Amino acid sequence: MAASSPAPKLVLQGVVKRFARADGSATTALDGVSLEVGERTFVALIGPSGCGKTTVLRVANGLIQPDEGTVRLAGKPPKPGPEAGFVFQSFRLIPWATVRGNVEFALGELPLSRAERAERVTRYLALVGLSRVADSYPAQLSGGMRQRVALARALAVEPEILLMDEPFASLDAQTRELLQIELTSIWTRQQAMVLFVTHSVDEAILLADRIVLMGAGRVLEILDVGLDRPRWAPAFRAEKRFVELRSYLWSRIRDLVLSDPASDFYGRDLAQE
Repeated sequence: MAASSPAPKLVLQGVVKRFARADGSATTALDGVSLEVGERTFVALIGPSGCGKTTVLRVANGLIQPDEGTVRLAGKPPKPGPEAGFVFQSFRLIPWATVRGNVEFALGELPLSRAERAERVTRYLALVGLSRVADSYPAQLSGGMRQRVALARALAVEPEILLMDEPFASLDAQTRELLQIELTSIWTRQQAMVLFVTHSVDEAILLADRIVLMGAGRVLEILDVGLDRPRWAPAFRAEKRFVELRSYLWSRIRDLVLSDPASDFYGRDLAQE
């Protein structure tokens, strides 16, 4: 049974964000977005390309400021720093630093002793299963292992919220599924608040407590997944709730894509994301 929703820790209220175009005009990336995310809640953002999903992540950790509306993380305006861990699709590792060095680099702003830093790096590398390659360099690792490093780096600062922007999109299907399982296991143990952007309906249902459907810079609908965990057994995809939710979300996204004059038939948005 689904538990009651925790009190909101991240709150976006009426957020509007515009970006300038090269011709001097402006495009609206977020158009009055309101969203609440509770502690220990895993929320997935889905929708067509260019609908504002990544922009939500950027305002949530203070990388960009809204033109209108308010954003609060634990009651305060967010700012870039250890309060929000960010995991990108492209890994963004330091190539000349070891795995250990990449994770330790993220701890630079924290008031930790050398021993505390070493202990924390060791602990989070063990959490993602990378202890044996701690002294290797990114170029020596597979794509899946590099993404595990990025995840350990984000988790090691013990953030208020973990923001993940299509972190598994560039991986092969098998590695992606394995990392989905790993992330679910880590989240179950850590119970962090997660905001996860994906284009995969299946991935959203597998991972999230709630799914936020976006379109044209707006929150169109928020759905409770309502499925017991763990969800990676093959039988999960045959459950009635999964089938119905997947069918419904695909139908909504298809209609959004086909009705959007800025998108081609395959959903590739021609405007700024």
